[in-house]
Amino acid sequence: MRLNAWLARAGVASRRGADELIKAGRVTVDGESGQLNTFVPADAEVALDGEPLARQRLAYVLLNKPAGVVTTARDPAGRPTVVALVGHPCRVVPVGRLDADTTGALLLTNDGELAHRLGHPRFGVDKVYLADVRGEPTPARLAALERGVELSDGPTAPARARVLGRGRVELVLHEGRTHQVKRMLETVGLPVTRLHRVAYAGLRLEGLEPGAWRELSRSEIALLRAASRPPARPRGH
Repeated sequence: MRLNAWLARAGVASRRGADELIKAGRVTVDGESGQLNTFVPADAEVALDGEPLARQRLAYVLLNKPAGVVTTARDPAGRPTVVALVGHPCRVVPVGRLDADTTGALLLTNDGELAHRLGHPRFGVDKVYLADVRGEPTPARLAALERGVELSDGPTAPARARVLGRGRVELVLHEGRTHQVKRMLETVGLPVTRLHRVAYAGLRLEGLEPGAWRELSRSEIALLRAASRPPARPRGH
């Protein structure tokens, strides 16, 4: 494991913060000064300012994020954060982001490798959103969403869309750009008034009230790992 990822797992800092500690010469691996490209063997002793560190166990948390909470570890404006709301003994951080006014399923973990794969669009991890919108979700508008729409940062991948009731749309996508769902619906003439993420990578919120969280089961963790594996390459003929 790369040193900055090891330090993040130890709860010392984020990977970016760990890089700064390493560059400042405060981290040693088996008594030698750590470098940005240092890989840590399983039996190595890592120390910060001369004090030995221990890796935390891997933790996986599903949160039903309420409105008004920001998806970050700390906020300069002093707003409540998802990390503080969970208050997990391990240093878990959110996988991806939900806007402050968006509610619903949010995964937090200290498994950096898994988080990276889950957040990458090429793995096709489904995110299911329920949006209340202004305007009529006509078949033509849904078809545009399913083909993909042109946004300021480029075209979106095709999505799955269906009407769930008057002014209510379900949208399933595997990308995760900033404000993407709201921008997609705005583009087709359906501005969002409320947005809720129903599911993330197959994880649903049954039994979780807003603001509540739970640890994932072993079977759910296994499903996450399976969902984030690269697609198998077709065999040559």
